[in-house]
Amino acid sequence: MSKKVALIIMFCILGGILIFHFLVFSELIPYDKVWAGKLNSVPEMKAFETFSIVLNAFILTILVVKYNLLERKKRHKAIDILIWIFSAFFALNTIGNLFAQSIIELILGTLLTLLLSILCIIIVKKEKTKV
Repeated sequence: MSKKVALIIMFCILGGILIFHFLVFSELIPYDKVWAGKLNSVPEMKAFETFSIVLNAFILTILVVKYNLLERKKRHKAIDILIWIFSAFFALNTIGNLFAQSIIELILGTLLTLLLSILCIIIVKKEKTKV
């Protein structure tokens, strides 16, 4: 899979995740069905969802920068380091999703975060030089 294809898939998934978090924030999706069922109040949910929305927007922004760098055939070490950090973050989130109380979050959340971690690795891995 090419880096550009991996980035486009990431844009679609993260866009969907952002929409999901906005739906939780607006209480169209009950907050007791997310965050492993550990949220106890609306203010707590608003804080968690605000953090998640900001974090996902930041990740999307970095990935847009990476896409533009790929278009220009350039590299930027700081952007690559951030994407490696995102990969680790998604891997840890995968482990966290394994403890979700909701079966949907358990299955869907685990698969999505695992996929996002793998896509981040594809995006930043160095390409092998041909001999």
